[in-house]
Amino acid sequence: MSILLDENTRVLVQGITGSEGTFHTKRNLAYGTKVVAGVTPGKGGQKWEDRIPVFDTVADAVNETGANASLIFVPARFAQDAILEAADSGIGLVVCITEGIPARDMSVVYPYIRAKGVTLIGPNCPGLISPGKANMGIIPGEITGPGPVGLVSRSGTLTYQVMYEMFTRGIGQSTCIGIGGDPIVGSNFIDILSRFAEDPETQAVVVIGEIGGDEEERAASFIKENVDKPIVAYVAGFTAPEGKRMGHAGAIVSGSKGTAQAKAEAFESMGVRVGRNPTEVAELAIAALD
Repeated sequence: MSILLDENTRVLVQGITGSEGTFHTKRNLAYGTKVVAGVTPGKGGQKWEDRIPVFDTVADAVNETGANASLIFVPARFAQDAILEAADSGIGLVVCITEGIPARDMSVVYPYIRAKGVTLIGPNCPGLISPGKANMGIIPGEITGPGPVGLVSRSGTLTYQVMYEMFTRGIGQSTCIGIGGDPIVGSNFIDILSRFAEDPETQAVVVIGEIGGDEEERAASFIKENVDKPIVAYVAGFTAPEGKRMGHAGAIVSGSKGTAQAKAEAFESMGVRVGRNPTEVAELAIAALD
């Protein structure tokens, strides 16, 4: 098994006719992902690359193709409407790659999709991959393979690094998910950890956090009470200066809160081993399988 995404997931791509949508849809198709439709308002009736039908609305695409997941590549100013349209059309899984979405827009999206029971990954994220089954986003499939380790991360680049470190040591992953680093994202660590905890194919989990907010601290408490599988963590930003945003919009230390040291200590106080670099994280995750 895997979580959220597998070979039976029927994906539509909102923004499929744009440059980013076209580039990554080709990569996802080449990986084996079942992309069944595209959506671009005003271009309904066309065929993308002479093979994928394009619709004006998500509802039309769902009705005609049975799509149950949406991958979003639209510009930031259209992203709020795109997510809400997918949710209103019966899509259960929405992955929004778009970055630069205003927090005000996400403050509308977040309660809406949660109330509908829709799983939103992102925005400003690399998406997710269930190695050997399907890839929904921009994660390079060449650096991973099927295996027993689940991975959830706030950082796209560190996701790739830890995946690669494990894969080159012969260990693959069940599902890898980049949840995004914005202040408001659709899914948090706890949402994903609860799914990995119930997945019989996942034997251990890697959590990759970063400075800012309290996601890691809340995840640590959740793990202590709810997860009986081995968990290994990494927190980026031990040398980050106070008050300076580091990359992601949500990655900022304010006073003594949100520091990498405090997050690492929160994990360790709950029995979670914390690596101090991606290589050590991969080694700890592999050792946890023994």
